[in-house]
Amino acid sequence: MDTIKIPGPDHPITVEATPRRIQVLFEGHVIADSDNALTLRESSNKPVFYFPREDVAMEFFGRTDRVTHCPYKGHAHYYTISMDGHIAEHAVWTYEEPYPAMSVIENRVAFYPNQVEFHEVGETRPARSADDVVLHTDAGDGRSQAQHWPSNVESPLPLD
Repeated sequence: MDTIKIPGPDHPITVEATPRRIQVLFEGHVIADSDNALTLRESSNKPVFYFPREDVAMEFFGRTDRVTHCPYKGHAHYYTISMDGHIAEHAVWTYEEPYPAMSVIENRVAFYPNQVEFHEVGETRPARSADDVVLHTDAGDGRSQAQHWPSNVESPLPLD
């Protein structure tokens, strides 16, 4: 029978919302793009991003038979990434039924950093309300109702 341990002072685990949008690239292709990733910090290990499946291109992943056990999180199941003839075996893992103390990572996926690239996109996201968005629309006379948001690109591509 598997041992279940609870995170504590001898083995701390924290999970928090990642303040920036994170993209994951494999062989130059974006395979995950999320502003809803979680950062899990476990003991002295490096932080790990966990992405909601709906923000991940799962169609490029193939489930493998590999399963590992963590006494704090549960059983991890693995996926291989396959894209454009490139393969990264067991590069992705997920806890589909994590132990209760780690239920927040249920059905999220994580990536081995030696198999993919992570990129932070943009600055820390401020909370925006629907009213804030409406104020940035046309007032009816061609002018914005509020000061323009900063551009999300450095400059447009030149026209030929």
